[in-house]
Amino acid sequence: MDRLTPQRARELLATLPDWSFDEARGAISRRFVFADFAQAFAFMTEVALAAEKRDHHPEWSNVYNRVEVVLTTHDAGGLTEKDVDLARVCDGAYHAAKRGH
Repeated sequence: MDRLTPQRARELLATLPDWSFDEARGAISRRFVFADFAQAFAFMTEVALAAEKRDHHPEWSNVYNRVEVVLTTHDAGGLTEKDVDLARVCDGAYHAAKRGH
């Protein structure tokens, strides 16, 4: 998969307002905060299953109710459509977790 051009990256990231773009690294990141550890872990489980299906895995860390996610495509040397897709999966899983589903 090809790395996104800076212009295309900005266009796509406009649809992901909660994500930060590190243009120098070619990565996007977001912090998710949950009610407790169980909710954070459920989120990570849902995202992990989606990531495995896509063969595209996040860089992430979890401390109690917080999950930090960084997405980049190492093989492409930066941001690709795969990262944007997985960011959308993360956002969907987050909103579902916050609703209690």
